[in-house]
Amino acid sequence: MLKIQTPNGEDRVLLHSCCAPCSSAIIECLLANGIRPTVFYCNPNIYPQEEYEIRKQEAVRFVTSQNLDFIDADYDYTHWRNTMLGLENEPERGSRCLKCFTLRLTETARYASEHGFSVFTTTLASSRWKSLDQINEAGKRAAALYPGTIFWEQNWRKGGLQDRRNQLLKEYDFYNQLYCGCEFSRKRLEQPEENKRE
Repeated sequence: MLKIQTPNGEDRVLLHSCCAPCSSAIIECLLANGIRPTVFYCNPNIYPQEEYEIRKQEAVRFVTSQNLDFIDADYDYTHWRNTMLGLENEPERGSRCLKCFTLRLTETARYASEHGFSVFTTTLASSRWKSLDQINEAGKRAAALYPGTIFWEQNWRKGGLQDRRNQLLKEYDFYNQLYCGCEFSRKRLEQPEENKRE
């Protein structure tokens, strides 16, 4: 198991979670290292709402199986969509993704600040489809807005966590989504194969 510790040695962390498959191995790793995560589910980007509910219920199922606390942030898709105005045609890993990460991690930092967490991190940093630089930039921006909070820049792709994620996915028979969650990535998924490569 990967050996980790929080930036300030705290034994509790607010973990922004994007979904159960990405969260499971990270939660297991945190617990194995004596760090108790509280899971913060803040994903107003997920579209449609039925998809959001499926992903949320899978996350709840795993988190409760570990006897951990699950915080469900409000699903405000309209606010998310309005925040992304003008960025609809951005490519994956473009400026829309950075803005989306920043919105979600700012809400995570706000919750951390208001509920006594000094450290927060995100399972977004486990996805090979996402830019770690963008995620870390978004986290640092969020922490800067809430003095007393620290964004933990942890690369959750390392230390065998990807392999363990795939094992847990099978063990728990998780619903495993095929797109990041937003309507724009979903549209890309629905395109003919030759268009995806462009």
